[in-house]
Amino acid sequence: MNNIPKVKLGIVAVSRDCFPESLSVNRRKALVAAYAGKYDAENIYECPICIVESEIHMVQALEDIKKAGCNALAVYLGNFGPEISETLLAKHFDGPVMFLAAAEESGDSLTGGRGDAYCGMLNASYNLKLRGVKAYIPEYPVGTAGECADMIEEFLPIARAVIGLSELKIISFGPRPLNFLACNAPIKQLYNLGVEIEENSELDLFEAFNQHAGDKRIPDVVKDMEEELGEGNLKPEILPKLAQYELTLLDWVEAHKGYRKYVAIAGKCWPAFQTQFGFVPCYVNSRLTGRGIPVSCEVDIYGALSEYIGTCVTQDAVTLLDVNNSVPDDMYAGDIEGKFPYTHRDVFMGFHCGNTCSKKLSACSMKYQMIMARALPEEVTQGTLEGDILPGDITFYRLQSTADSQLRAYVAEGEVLPVATRSFGSIGIFAIPEMGRFYRHVLIEKNYPHHGAVAFGHYGKALFEVFKYLGVEDIGYNQPKGVRYPTENPF
Repeated sequence: MNNIPKVKLGIVAVSRDCFPESLSVNRRKALVAAYAGKYDAENIYECPICIVESEIHMVQALEDIKKAGCNALAVYLGNFGPEISETLLAKHFDGPVMFLAAAEESGDSLTGGRGDAYCGMLNASYNLKLRGVKAYIPEYPVGTAGECADMIEEFLPIARAVIGLSELKIISFGPRPLNFLACNAPIKQLYNLGVEIEENSELDLFEAFNQHAGDKRIPDVVKDMEEELGEGNLKPEILPKLAQYELTLLDWVEAHKGYRKYVAIAGKCWPAFQTQFGFVPCYVNSRLTGRGIPVSCEVDIYGALSEYIGTCVTQDAVTLLDVNNSVPDDMYAGDIEGKFPYTHRDVFMGFHCGNTCSKKLSACSMKYQMIMARALPEEVTQGTLEGDILPGDITFYRLQSTADSQLRAYVAEGEVLPVATRSFGSIGIFAIPEMGRFYRHVLIEKNYPHHGAVAFGHYGKALFEVFKYLGVEDIGYNQPKGVRYPTENPF
């Protein structure tokens, strides 16, 4: 994954001048040692310049961590802490910041060795609010050295996503397809998030594609595709065109990302795409997404944004699926009921034509797009990567702007069941506890589009914190049984 940032987090200890500085020094050293004993020590940097007690110390620490190449910051209250200097440090640091605090070590050291960081965290949070400074504060931010090391490790994927968005450009091609109003949303919130967008015509893309005809690199890409598909290479005649298209997108990214480091793509895939390009782009989309360059379907700009966030959090391939269809009664009765702890309303099928990375499919085959082939010649609908999605834990999520430019998000953890779908496309049977109520009172009630991003694993905690850090106030999730949604009928 070379399209996501690497986080280097600077740890700066702070101290109230009426408390022993040695408390913060020794607790910082213990924290760094605990982290190095459990995780990759290259992820962190211990600021040795000083313990921040004053504004002058704050400037010195800031210069030191910048010089060390830190792009994230942990402000560590080794004792009560200086509320002004520590929050100024967060204000002037250009990157994501977390605050955490040291717990007291022993009942034998509560006279000269008591730090009161438990109290200091309250003042820190108040001052952050006064200054309008964003900072991540863990659910319970006071802990031993080992517990604080765990908090830092949990912050890294959050920081990675925040940094990534600050240097992201989304490249889109073409207006949304007809009857896909749900994929359209105001782009104002992208700029508020620090994301750049470049909107292009699909005619521009078609011109670039034609200019790649006969590209000398095409045979090597075809060979790579053949190796990936293996026995699933059922449409070998289409691979040269797909390779030409892949090179077109990659060259476009390099030529157009400008001053941004990272890119996601919102692509056009129908209705004119097939007849003009002569294929569907699904397989190429899956390959780029598998490398960390998410490509959403149907010019879904916020879908691409959501995918990129998941890529940063997981450091793995994600996918974008329709919340597509219900599971038939006979399939539920025969394959799910009594075998898995889910009601019929907890399960549904997530589907897209063929955009999911081959590594996330149980098996894959290159095929034609059945839905599109109902209205078009089959030969121009080739290029989907079909197969059942691998069973295992997943997180379904999305960040979306409403029609009136308000950010909303949802996160729900669940799993893909090891049950054959008997269907087509990139598809799986998904199970999310209380999905039926979540579907009605979050997805429908909050007007979310049919596309949801899927991360492979349980990442709800990190994604929820990313959305909080970004300032999203309305974050939906699947309420447990017995906890009523505001709009849910109590009768």
